[in-house]
Parts: sequence; C-alpha cells; structure tokens
Amino acid sequence: MNFEQFQLDVHLLSAIRAEGYTTPTPIQEKAIPPVLAGRDVLGLAQTGTGKTAAFMLPILQRLVQGQRLIQEQRPAQNQRPTPGTKRHIRALIVAPTRELAEQIHQAAISLGCNTSVKSCTIYGGVSKGQQVIALKRGVEIVIACPGRLLDHLGEGNIDLSHVEVLVLDEADRMCDMGFLPDIKRIIRFIPPQRQTLFFSATMPEDIRSLADGILRDPLRVQIGTIAPARTVSHALYPAPDGRKTDLLLAMLEQTPTGRVLIFTRTKHRARNLASHLEKNNYRVSALQGNMTQNRRQDAIDGFRGGKYDILVATDIAARGIDVSEISHVINFDMPDTVDAYTHRIGRTGRAMQTGEAFTFASPADEVIVRQIEQVLGARIERRRLLDFDYGSQVRERAFVPARMQEPRPQERRPRTGAIRSIHGQGVPGSRSDFAGRRRSGAPAGSRTSRSHTPQRRKSLPPAGQRAW
Repeated sequence: MNFEQFQLDVHLLSAIRAEGYTTPTPIQEKAIPPVLAGRDVLGLAQTGTGKTAAFMLPILQRLVQGQRLIQEQRPAQNQRPTPGTKRHIRALIVAPTRELAEQIHQAAISLGCNTSVKSCTIYGGVSKGQQVIALKRGVEIVIACPGRLLDHLGEGNIDLSHVEVLVLDEADRMCDMGFLPDIKRIIRFIPPQRQTLFFSATMPEDIRSLADGILRDPLRVQIGTIAPARTVSHALYPAPDGRKTDLLLAMLEQTPTGRVLIFTRTKHRARNLASHLEKNNYRVSALQGNMTQNRRQDAIDGFRGGKYDILVATDIAARGIDVSEISHVINFDMPDTVDAYTHRIGRTGRAMQTGEAFTFASPADEVIVRQIEQVLGARIERRRLLDFDYGSQVRERAFVPARMQEPRPQERRPRTGAIRSIHGQGVPGSRSDFAGRRRSGAPAGSRTSRSHTPQRRKSLPPAGQRAW
C-alpha cells in the first residue's frame, strides 16, 4: 500500500514525498481511513510506529478540504478572504509534555508545508505573550499541554467553540501525570459534536472509563501487543551498590554505539550523571524538568543533530523525543512500571530499525523484572560486563548464572523468589551503521580509547558482553 491510495490532497502527497515516506506504517494503514471517514478511533501501537502522522494527515486533509470549499463558494472576482477574516481553531491536540507538543507541531509544519494551514503550540515554561499573539493572528491547529491551555481558557485568550477534532496523544501518560481532571475540564469547552481520537503506546484499565465517556462508537486499532518493538533486544546487568556510574563508563567504553539515551529516576541524578560523563570527555547533555524550555529544546536539537552523542533524561522530560537513530537505551535506574519501560525502550528500534536496551538491576527489582518479562513474553538475558570489577558482589539469587542451554520443561523450578536466566544467544550485529562520534573531537563513525589511540579489539561476543 502507498499514501496515494488514501486519496489525500496533492499538496499533502507532495509533502509526504519530500519527507521521504513511501509506505504507510501498520498503524497509519489501519487508522488513516477511518479517521478520514470521521470515525472516533482508539489507536494503540508501540512508540515509534508513526502514530503522529496517523492523525495529523487526516486532520490536514479535513482542513485543506474545508479551505477549498470556502474558496469555491466565493465569487470568482473575490477569491481572497476579506480583511479581518479570522481563522478558527478546528483541531485541538493535547499532549502531556512540551517536547511531545513540539514534535507534533513539527509534523504539522512539515506535512502541511504546501498548504496555508496554520498551527501553534501552547505549553508552560515560556512566556504567554507569543502564544497570545499567535492565537490572535489565527490558527487552525493548536497543540497544547493541559495546564497552560487551561490558563489561556481562564483568561479568555482562546476559543475552542469551533473545534471539530480532538486528539489526546499518549493519553495514558497524561493520566499517569495527574492530568485526568484537567482533560475533563478542557472537554467542557469543546463542542460535543466532534471527532475524538485516542492515540497511545499503552492503555491501562484506569483510563478506559475516560475513553468510554468521550468516544462515540470508536474503532479500536491495535498493532501487535502493547509491548516494546520486536526490533529491540533486551539485557539486564547487575548493578553493584555505589558503582553504577563506573559500570556505565565501562559499558560505554566497551560497547560500539551510535546515539545513546540514558534514563534516570530523578532530575538531580540526570544532571549529575550528565556532568560526570562530560568530565570523562563524552559529548552529553541532560534533559530534565528544571531546565528552561529553550535549554530543553537545545538539548533535544543537539542530540538529534549530532552535537551530543548521549542524552541523560528523566521519564517525563523524554516524552516526545523523536530521534530515529538512537542505537541504545540504558536504564540507569529501573523504571517504576512496565508502561514506563515500554515508553523508554520505544525511543530505540524506531521505524523498523534495530536497537538495544540495557537495564541496570538489583535483586530488589525482581518484581518489576518479572512483570516486564511477562509483557515481553520471554525472559530477559542476564549479562555481566567483561573485565569490570564487581568488587565483593556475589551473583545474587535474582541473577543466577545463565545455563549452557535453555531449561527443559521437566527440570526442577528454581527456588521461590529467584528469576531463572536464559542462555544469551547474543545480540544481533553491532550498530556499526549507526556509529557516530562519542568522544570530543572524534570523527564521525570512529571510536577512540581514553587516550584517543586506536586499539585492536579482542575476539569477544557481540557488543563486548557475555551471558552470566
């Protein structure tokens, strides 16, 4: 299937070709036709599968068609709009974070570049002034975060009475962040006769009641299971007490990587870890909630453009990071939930590319590890980093050595509280095609030792690790 079969406006097809897209992703193939037909849609797909275009293209098609109808109804001698004609907001897209809002906005700009459709973003952390100016000039699409949107509604700066399409993107995360009451308040300002779209990587039971309350006869579109993409391989590494940073440095030294995204649990740790990596001559930036919007955007743009090879981020700050060539995601801290793991890992292996997900774990993480493995449908490979000094740490019951072969079903089950290991079969080839500069001053595609002297690698298992 190709995009021409959706019968989109020629201006949209031209923009799609300019972006280099030729074939719709599975979520686009299944979601775009019903959205074009006006159906409410509940779209469930893994992160990085093209959900944004799945709702943005139909929205742009609707707006372009509306503009064409208005032009056709005007007298031939007066084709141009009369002075003072104001654009009404016809599509509202609500997102949990500023970064995701900006990502969606960029999609609206790039896909609608050949049209006259205007869009703007509304979120906190920046001055309201420019947002008010954009709203007064008139836009058809608003991409907003709930808190700042409610501020503008309370001050009378925005009119949602003409909204035809409401999109809740990553609705599960908005509910996790406590935005559910805000979303319900926002919906009161929108006409009940509208098209509503839910798009998310996960859909926990606690927000299904919200979907049931605002969706009318929705079409459910789900691509595969709600789990990390199959193009991502997973591995657990034991994390010695107080030595996680040393373990990370040794891992980065041994592992050929492209762009690396590292997750921490707190803003303070993200900032400190990025500073430590920078002192070790890595090109790195932090991304956390206490940064100004300009600094956050500079970090994302620098990571996407190759200025930084490593980005250290918290879960909330990383929502909306859309960088296609992230070869590795490293969970420096174990995520609190399976959904958080899914969203983190979704930053790699995007657009059918391969990626690797490494997680530092301890015996205390046994419960969440079991839950993640249940969603993955397989046990995660346990590894130990070669030549790393684990000190006095023993191989805990939760991380027993891998067997030389897969356990047979009739074999005795491990002791209660233990997690059996599987024999690691290695990780599909290294990301040499993604390899970029990591150390300051190193040419693209190169790797240098700490002394910047090329060294001959020993013959080791893939990525310099072995099962343990």
